[in-house]
Amino acid sequence: MDLRLLRFFVAVYEEKNITLAAERCFVSQPSISNAIKQLEEELNTKLFIRHKKGVDLTDEAHYLYPLAIRLLGDINRLPKLFQQRTEYLPLKLANFPDLSQSQLARVFAELKQHIPNLLLELVDHDATADARLTLDMFKAEDEIFLPLWDEDYLLCMQPAHPLATLDKVLPEQLHQHDFIECPPCEAHQQTIGLLACDGLEVNLVAKAEHKTQVMHLVQAGLGISFLPTGVLETSNQLVTVPLDGPRMFRRLGLCYPANKTLNPALSAAVKVLNQYQGT
Repeated sequence: MDLRLLRFFVAVYEEKNITLAAERCFVSQPSISNAIKQLEEELNTKLFIRHKKGVDLTDEAHYLYPLAIRLLGDINRLPKLFQQRTEYLPLKLANFPDLSQSQLARVFAELKQHIPNLLLELVDHDATADARLTLDMFKAEDEIFLPLWDEDYLLCMQPAHPLATLDKVLPEQLHQHDFIECPPCEAHQQTIGLLACDGLEVNLVAKAEHKTQVMHLVQAGLGISFLPTGVLETSNQLVTVPLDGPRMFRRLGLCYPANKTLNPALSAAVKVLNQYQGT
């Protein structure tokens, strides 16, 4: 459909007069009349009833008017929308699962505040991306790691567990307790190794690949485990107790290429996050 037909229709509808509509659209009166006739034929419906003083509006005209206004408005906005898109700074970020939701929100809010035209796209941790929000242990040799925040590990358990009443837990107090392991986790390996040095051990009753999965197993009552504070934000069902021993924590930050020119969005993001003060 020719969009001019809709524009002429709107003019006639609002002026209720073909002569006035023609003057408004800077065309001849026959042009308006022919356009309305063509539109009525295409829609197979009567839109206006002509008389000496102008036109009367039919029910079909009342039905078409808001549709025409919306369509013309969308068309008029198209150039501006594409102009805005060319002004955006696209940034594709991959993020590690099981990160602190509150810290992630703070990071994204910081980026948006300082880079208003940032067009952010989040993808899975192993997907191709401009940069990654991840653990320091996953930094590749050709990447720079920009630390953003730390998350301490706490022993977590159900409220009825015997260790839940303690203010702190000594490593030896973990001996023979049912334990849920996250094999890639350095903190879990550190705990198991620490106990082994003293001839102690935990009962490994379950394993999980992600920290959230470990939390679900603890909530189900299968055993105890160490989880980072960022994951524990989403649970109010567990009791947490710090370990009276070497600090166990994980460091989160931004991994980005070290040996190639950064795109404008990533360059701006690195500059902003260099000033970020996570906790």
